[in-house]
Amino acid sequence: TRMAAANVKTFTDSNFDDEIKNGVTLVDFWAEWCGPCRRLAPAVDAIATEYDGRATVAKMNVDENPNVPGRFMIRGIPTLLIFKNGQLADQIVGLVPKEEITKKLDQQL
Repeated sequence: TRMAAANVKTFTDSNFDDEIKNGVTLVDFWAEWCGPCRRLAPAVDAIATEYDGRATVAKMNVDENPNVPGRFMIRGIPTLLIFKNGQLADQIVGLVPKEEITKKLDQQL
């Protein structure tokens, strides 16, 4: 397994609420067994690098952290959620082009 990029954070059920409190945060909900999640990972890594200092980019393993995905009724992965100052601002479901993610991210910045 490939490590996430250096500026991609790892969110868990326990740190999630604190981490999304301030600014714009993109959270990638994924799992090891999810093929499309693995194909989306390079785009998420690239966004983390491009938006460093402007937005937080994080990944959350749904197998290890059941509470938060349940709260946001995530049924399929990959799902990307965008938060602004702790509030859910947008969501993207499925494998989408990087440009679609950055366009939605830009709308919140």
